[in-house]
Amino acid sequence: MISTYTTLLRTPSAWRFLTPGLVARLPYAMLGLGIVLLVKDTTGSYGIAGAVSAAMAVALSVVGPQTGRLADRYGQAAVLVPGALLHGMSVAALIACAKADTPTWTLFVTAIAAGASVPQIGSMVRARWVAKLEGQPLLPTAFAFESVTDEFTFVVGPVVATFLATGVDPGFGLAVEAVLTVVGSLAFAAQRSTAPAPRRRTAEDAPHSSAIRVAGVKVLVGAFVCIGAVFGSTQVAITAFAEESGRAGLAGALYAVFAGGSLIAGAAYGAMAWRGTAERRLTATFAALAVGTAPLWAVPNIAVMVPVALVCGLALAPTIITGYTLVEGLVPADAKTEAFTWLTGAIGLGLAFGSTFAGIVTDGFGASPAFVLTFGSAAVGLLVVTLGRRALLPAKRTVVDVTPVDAAPLALGR
Repeated sequence: MISTYTTLLRTPSAWRFLTPGLVARLPYAMLGLGIVLLVKDTTGSYGIAGAVSAAMAVALSVVGPQTGRLADRYGQAAVLVPGALLHGMSVAALIACAKADTPTWTLFVTAIAAGASVPQIGSMVRARWVAKLEGQPLLPTAFAFESVTDEFTFVVGPVVATFLATGVDPGFGLAVEAVLTVVGSLAFAAQRSTAPAPRRRTAEDAPHSSAIRVAGVKVLVGAFVCIGAVFGSTQVAITAFAEESGRAGLAGALYAVFAGGSLIAGAAYGAMAWRGTAERRLTATFAALAVGTAPLWAVPNIAVMVPVALVCGLALAPTIITGYTLVEGLVPADAKTEAFTWLTGAIGLGLAFGSTFAGIVTDGFGASPAFVLTFGSAAVGLLVVTLGRRALLPAKRTVVDVTPVDAAPLALGR
């Protein structure tokens, strides 16, 4: 497994975009929690804090695909530079409004601006991998590597945001998020030689003027909303479960076990040579996710929750990796960044909905019913990909699904 990723990371110029990309992506998972911590401290209301954070997430999910579309057409740097600067100013304005105790509506306005301007670095990194490895057996491994990176940021980001907000100042976590985002994004944008070339559309491209018009992308967006709901409901339910168990301080550790299972499975999944088709694997991984989340509502204590959470997380990253792999065969080259951004935004949207509804259920009925919502989200995702499986069939098969990854060193000339 290690040799497979070593081969991937020897791809020429890869580190030139991976390093600044990681700096820019790490704060992605700090933004929502940072907003909650700041707004709760300044308003005293979890309700307002959650609503402001949800508004940011919705703005990110709605506007993100449009910035991805612009990046496909005009180039990544043309979108990243103004977007990163706007994001930095929006977060600074949010902090200032919260600290100055301005009217609540100003918090929503600045949070929406901050969410809408989040640089879509993860999608752009995936697009750069496609530009380098399209049609080659290392591409699924690249998607796996990116999913593992995403998991890493979601493990580290909230911890850093909490430490800074509680140990230094409630606004400091958001301030660091803004600085890392701006610096990392500008450094990433400067690596123009590794970016996909802008593609001007012609009349032949009209049916695919937007990636969301592709039926398979619509299916994946619906499925990824369900994945986001699994994330969001699990975060809330695990927090409530730890509190009900009298060990509230273990909530972060329990979620780290959940995310750790996903990280481990993603790393292993990306290093394997799969002979089945990707759309079949997506159905199988969603089925595994539904089975893994089914027993969560019945877990009696912390000791049992640890292994259950680990097993539950094992299906997450493989499901996400397979979805991104399918995109590569569903959309034309001039819509890939947009398509990846639709999936990223769908997860964010599902996370906002999942955490919101899980919070309502938890307030009224406790943690166990909230875990039922987690299972329901996975089950609906399985239904979506099962009913939409034909739409996920790519127009043309490539060797990606059948060629052993160990053959990859022969393909590194590109």
